Amino acid sequence: MADADVIIAGAGMAGATLGLALASGGLSAILIDPAPFSAQLAPTFDGRSSAIAYASFRQWKALGLGEALEPHAQRIEQILVTDGRTPGAATGAASPFYLRFDSAEIAGRSEGEPLGYLIENRRTRSALSEAVLANPALTVLAPARVQTVKTGPGGAEVTLEDGRVLRAPLVVGAEGRGSVVRRQMGIGEIGWDYPQSGVVATVKLERDHEGVAHEYFLPGGPFAILPLTEQRASLVWTEKRSRAEALRHARPEIFHAHLRRRFGEFLGHVEVVGPTFVYPLSLSLAERMTAERAVLLGDAAHGVHPIAGQGLNMGLKDAAALAQVLVEAMRLGEDLGGGAVLERYARWRRFDNTTLALGFDAFVHLFSNDNPLVRLARGVGIGVVNRIAPARRFFMHEAGGAVGDLPRLLRGQAL
Repeated sequence: MADADVIIAGAGMAGATLGLALASGGLSAILIDPAPFSAQLAPTFDGRSSAIAYASFRQWKALGLGEALEPHAQRIEQILVTDGRTPGAATGAASPFYLRFDSAEIAGRSEGEPLGYLIENRRTRSALSEAVLANPALTVLAPARVQTVKTGPGGAEVTLEDGRVLRAPLVVGAEGRGSVVRRQMGIGEIGWDYPQSGVVATVKLERDHEGVAHEYFLPGGPFAILPLTEQRASLVWTEKRSRAEALRHARPEIFHAHLRRRFGEFLGHVEVVGPTFVYPLSLSLAERMTAERAVLLGDAAHGVHPIAGQGLNMGLKDAAALAQVLVEAMRLGEDLGGGAVLERYARWRRFDNTTLALGFDAFVHLFSNDNPLVRLARGVGIGVVNRIAPARRFFMHEAGGAVGDLPRLLRGQAL
């Protein structure tokens, strides 16, 4: 006797998206999360903003979230990438070492899509939680924690810390890097810490950012200025861990002085609004994405450096692919937790996730490097790519999540 078609451990942004996608295709799911939705919506719970690929945003629109998210979604019309210690392209300086992406160059966009969107995580969580709680096919248990997972030919059995036992043909681990499902299923992981932390803050700008995202590759790590609505920007400031901790506890005037030194003057006066957050950075990659009647998605399967802003988008791709595989299996009368069904999902996502994770790791080592020869080589490489239009367009499509065999939801189509 099953309590639902699928049990999803983790009701964060990737897990909640999966739940809504499954429900849209006629499947039921139970979502389990240690934090109640009300806590996840607090400004102090998650101070980050996420760059959402235009294909990922299509998925949310296809699931009925467009009306709730669009007022808070800042379109990214251009991305300026600069190498070195000076702003370069950001201020129009005559430097060959920059790369400019423009949404007008993307062919085949629907409805004039931008390169992507910037949305505060709390806004995304709010829209997802409202949709999940209103969907009769979805049951939310929060706060609740998974204690053990047992699987066998008859199905998966999940025991919660309070003693409740849930049963379903399939359990999904979507609860982040410390995934209990991954550990319970004996799936190992490879990875390592970076000697860096991400300092995240929101600032109010004197001048309009015009939908332009800036990323500077500095010796200590990338420094990104990401446009938000209401003439604000989200800063993702990568520093060595000791410096990041010092910035966390610095007096406001000291923090602002360090910020101005990196930010420059091109957007006028900058005022920090809200708290500052510091997140340690690391790489983690699950050795496999499936086990008996269990699958992984999102950070439970692959936690990456934010250097390219693709971590959440990788999880949203996982959700779209897994939902399509499971809905098609249900319509064919297949066992949702059967090995053949789960392998279809793993084949679809394994190569993409592994190559992106390792590629981002290579970028970290290449760009968090002050060796003069390395800086010259990468600067020349950036300049060359900037002058080759087909190369620029490929990277824009890749960043927009529109490369490869796309699930229907990422094309904006219903399951």
